[in-house]
Amino acid sequence: MSEIRYDRLHDIHVIIAPERLRHPDDTESFEKVTPEPYSSEPCPFCEGNESMTPPEIYALRNERSFPNDKGWKTRVVPNLFKAVQIETPPNHHCGLFEHWEGFGAHEVIIDTPVHKTSMCEWGEEDVIVWLKTLSQRVSDLRHDHRIVYISLFKNEGKNAGATMSHCHTQLIGLPIIPKSIHELFRRSWEYYHTTSQALMESILSHEEETQSRIIEKVGNFTSFCPYASGYPFEVMISSITKTGQIDTLSSEEVESIASLLVSTFKRLKRQLGIFHFNLWISTPSLNDDIDSSEICRFTIRIMPRLYRHGGFENTTDILINPVSPELAAKLLRESNHE
Repeated sequence: MSEIRYDRLHDIHVIIAPERLRHPDDTESFEKVTPEPYSSEPCPFCEGNESMTPPEIYALRNERSFPNDKGWKTRVVPNLFKAVQIETPPNHHCGLFEHWEGFGAHEVIIDTPVHKTSMCEWGEEDVIVWLKTLSQRVSDLRHDHRIVYISLFKNEGKNAGATMSHCHTQLIGLPIIPKSIHELFRRSWEYYHTTSQALMESILSHEEETQSRIIEKVGNFTSFCPYASGYPFEVMISSITKTGQIDTLSSEEVESIASLLVSTFKRLKRQLGIFHFNLWISTPSLNDDIDSSEICRFTIRIMPRLYRHGGFENTTDILINPVSPELAAKLLRESNHE
């Protein structure tokens, strides 16, 4: 029996409709994904091909290695096909046709020097250096007061919008706060000042009471399938307790997240095989006057793209999910990925 569930965090509704699958644990109805075909063309993101990208903005390097040369663990370069650019004046034009000139930062984080095509192949050290790189870039851009919001996201696979197979992440810094992010922070602020609790703190407290959607816990962080999951096998990683944000997480917190993220992807791969996904990392607005860690918890959201949305989803903003989060969490808990 289907349910219309309310997502209190994002202020949207989703329809959980298991009837849309032939059997409740049958994922054969999802779009099949095949491995990326081998290409003989050189990959600009591979180590040794540094000259094929714009000069690097930042890199985590081995000692005695040089910029724009071999010897890096992660590397950050400007996006060749940038949506916004840091060189553009951040001018705001008011009136009926209000607009900002295309100012902003659009960077590509090359996650690994090795040609890995899936985050499912990563080890904990890969995740740790990735998180440290994202932390450094957010910390650096925080000093540019023209930028008020930074989006950190990963598209893996064509179904998720990726155009390069080599593992990479994108960062877009904007002079505006997107409406959905502004509304998320407003709701979180109001909830905190009404209850003296962060909204995610309350959500996870209830999840831990029921246990039906919890997958795993490492340190202060928990992986779970949200109550109103918009995507089949959607997973969120967050914490009840106050932690830092991406650029203020402690070393211990980074290690816990790395362990949980590696485990989560192994569980997902065990259930889904090769799958495409979008990954989003929470980044509150860059407002130094507000302690966002008190109000918002650091969160990673993994959204597998197992089937394409149709007219209903696109015209109503209501997603239909044919796999209940309770079933998804049960299958992921039971996945033996050792």
